[in-house]
Amino acid sequence: MILVLRALGVGDLATAVPALRGLRAGFPDRELVLAAPGWLAPLADLVGGIDRLLPTDGLDHPVRPGRPPAVAVNLHGQGPRSHRLLAAAGPGRLLAFTNAAAGHTDGPGWDDDEHEVRRWCRLLHWYDLPADPADLALLPPPAAAVPAGATVLHPGGKVRAKRWPARRFAALARALADRGHRVVLTGSADERDLAARVARTAGLTADAVLAGRTGLADLAALVAGARLVVSGDTGVAHLATGYGTASVVLFGPVSPARWGPPPDRPRHRVLDAVRRTGIDRDWAATDGVGTRPTLAAISVDEVLAAVDEAERAVRVSGAVAA
Repeated sequence: MILVLRALGVGDLATAVPALRGLRAGFPDRELVLAAPGWLAPLADLVGGIDRLLPTDGLDHPVRPGRPPAVAVNLHGQGPRSHRLLAAAGPGRLLAFTNAAAGHTDGPGWDDDEHEVRRWCRLLHWYDLPADPADLALLPPPAAAVPAGATVLHPGGKVRAKRWPARRFAALARALADRGHRVVLTGSADERDLAARVARTAGLTADAVLAGRTGLADLAALVAGARLVVSGDTGVAHLATGYGTASVVLFGPVSPARWGPPPDRPRHRVLDAVRRTGIDRDWAATDGVGTRPTLAAISVDEVLAAVDEAERAVRVSGAVAA
């Protein structure tokens, strides 16, 4: 058995896809068990090659895969807590970044500035395992009763400092609807009031609010069939990358150099507030609790221009394919 720890969220799992596929290729005959939150099971199915999801939420409880794994792989963090959690499962070998505090000196060094996708691929390369950072495509989602060809606006996100102001999402929704887009608003159940407020301000009908009404599999299907996605730096943006859906992603206070879509894919456009404010390091030092309004530096007109660029890239790629 190969036990892999990634007990985080949607974007975290999506950015680990190349590494997970590398492990599948490197250990084709072993059971691949992913320790991750149980609610991520629909997304784990869309990665492919994962034999079993072991429900694991954070690092506070032991990981019990049933028997000691031959290899444990830390795709969660740099340790020491995550290293120790996996070591307690009794693996024959631990693949992880070096961490003297955890007694693990067998891996590469951690780089804070590294892109999340490349970080885990580099870890595997250190151990002579394959991993292609470009291998981000998700498997087709199961059919779902969601609108096809919609423009998905996602005003929420679990980190409030990464949210673009709701009034600007409303102005954007109104402008896109005037252009003929079928706009829908997504989010968690906790974000339903936010999405409803954006819809009301934009003059959209109540059925445009899908926040709290779509499970993860339905959300994947919605994004896979969407015309466009606009969001902050959160999980739905990574779904858009995984499905090649045109997207505009608003970054701040964390830099897209660490979490953004591949820069060589023009249908995914990035607006980077960090470049204008330079506070990425200040924000990171507070463990993700930020209060400075970095995203306010991005205007509605800039987002609309980025939408035009993303849709133009889709048309160009379609013409080339034809």
